[in-house]
Amino acid sequence: VAGADAMSVSLAEHADLSVLLEALARALGSEAAAALQAANVRVAVNQALVSGPCALSDGDEIAFLPPVTGG
Repeated sequence: VAGADAMSVSLAEHADLSVLLEALARALGSEAAAALQAANVRVAVNQALVSGPCALSDGDEIAFLPPVTGG
């Protein structure tokens, strides 16, 4: 949906996940932003799952993990 496997985003100091989501909405559009914020999408910061507010630091890796199927 985002049309990219990876991207870099510049944010102000002391930004949090909500600021990142706002920046992604501006860069990618509302459809992609809605998909990234879906209830079934998990977020990882530096390979650790997070939920709720999360402060970000320079160089953090943020991953949006869609649901997957397995067996």
